Amino acid sequence: MKILVADKFSPEGLRVFEDAEGIDLDYQPGLSPAQFLEAIPEVDALIVRGGTQVTEEVLRAAKKLRVVGRAGIGVENIDLAAANRKGVVIMNTPFGSTTTTAEHTIAMMLSLARQIPEASRSIKAGHWEKDRFLGVEIAGKTLGVIGAGKIGRLVVERARGHQMRVIVYDPYLTEETTRQMGAEQVDFDELLSRSDFITLHIPLTSETAGLLAEDTLQKVKPGCRIVNCAVGGLIDEPALASAIEEGRVAGAALDVFAKEPPDRDNPLLAMEQVICTPHLRAATVDAQVNVTVQVAHQIVDFLQKGIVVNALNVPSISEDLLAEIRPYLELAERLGSFQAQYHAQGLHTVTIEYAGSVTEHPTGHLTIALLKGLLTPMLGAMVNYANAPYLARERGIRVVETKSSTTEGFANSIRLIVSGIDGDHSVSGTLFGENDYRIVCVDDYQVETVPHGHILVLHNHDRPGVIGLVGQVLAEARINIAMMNLSRHKIDGKAISLLGVDSKIPEEVLARLRDNENILSAVQMHL
Repeated sequence: MKILVADKFSPEGLRVFEDAEGIDLDYQPGLSPAQFLEAIPEVDALIVRGGTQVTEEVLRAAKKLRVVGRAGIGVENIDLAAANRKGVVIMNTPFGSTTTTAEHTIAMMLSLARQIPEASRSIKAGHWEKDRFLGVEIAGKTLGVIGAGKIGRLVVERARGHQMRVIVYDPYLTEETTRQMGAEQVDFDELLSRSDFITLHIPLTSETAGLLAEDTLQKVKPGCRIVNCAVGGLIDEPALASAIEEGRVAGAALDVFAKEPPDRDNPLLAMEQVICTPHLRAATVDAQVNVTVQVAHQIVDFLQKGIVVNALNVPSISEDLLAEIRPYLELAERLGSFQAQYHAQGLHTVTIEYAGSVTEHPTGHLTIALLKGLLTPMLGAMVNYANAPYLARERGIRVVETKSSTTEGFANSIRLIVSGIDGDHSVSGTLFGENDYRIVCVDDYQVETVPHGHILVLHNHDRPGVIGLVGQVLAEARINIAMMNLSRHKIDGKAISLLGVDSKIPEEVLARLRDNENILSAVQMHL
């Protein structure tokens, strides 16, 4: 079996392949696109980092390819949809650099607090300016952690070791889970107003893009310092520059930017109060070795034993069973994703009810798919079929599964109920045909919608004119409605509308809808 390693790889990782029986290693980092296409047809497994683009054209040319291993977390350079169509397994290494990233965050915070980079530059320029570089202690200060996943928790642990008070904003965590970390759960505005230091550890989504912008930066504690070693785009960079110029923010430490490398005229680069590193969060010898050795073992286990670990697009099951249950897997994952974007605040219990013909198949894999869909909007690309149950347990979420051979109204159904600080909320789906799955119930409302693409969920008073209002607002924004389903609740006089639209709806358009007295809520999601 032939393995092509198309990016730079550690000697330790290469040794795993060299020591494995039946493996023909082809190590060719830095291939041109033409050379890559020429090499790929006879390859059984492909290993990449971030430098090789695995496009649909590459996947079409890969006649024998069974698996792609990404040494690292991000898979932006891999066409997952094309891989799914071809049946190629995509694996990554989500935890290989968590410690390194947490340590870099603490290092950036300390460097910012004591102005170490500027002091170093000053003394190398021949100066001795002891009075100029007056820093601050971090002991006794309050650290606000936005996002307490794997990396965020490591940062909490290390900050407490430095005698910092830690507060956390993570709407997907329960207060009990936060307390177990030794931190205090607060809402977003309270974190901004109380934190001496703020650090971000969240994925970039439509909800988190520009999270720290002009309006939110107005709410920060005067003199706070901001650290971002997560992902670019979470901070509005011109707004941060203005906040530093005005003195509201004392400084920032940035490892990531919205555009990388940043433009030379980015105002943050010229500020003494800002320290920057070029996306170094995982740049340690240890992390680089860890991810290469980890992905090498995963690929060897897959090729030799058929074991799937840290796969992004398939669970660890036989190909025959996968063919049978794939439509249910897709339905389950989309139900989870729908609920995560609809109601998933402070979850403590997830209940999945399987009924009808779906119970003729093993449902454990469906539960994993559902958890993957539920957790991905919260945690990003690190979630996969292998670690979804572990991540749910880590966040204090209890998973309950029930089965019934009979169901009302449909041949099969999957119902997801989430319990959290918003109470209990449910969504149900069914499979009509091999690739024809629908959402058929949201809470107490009977609906029928295809869980795919951009969807707008509206709660409204059941009054004349609401449909016309929605159509007019979207039409004026040149948003085309592809599908619309409405359902009313006869007792409370309210209704729900699910609209499939052709493109993402701008926030100002959603604000127009929410400002209308007949619209109770408007939630945009992408499935």
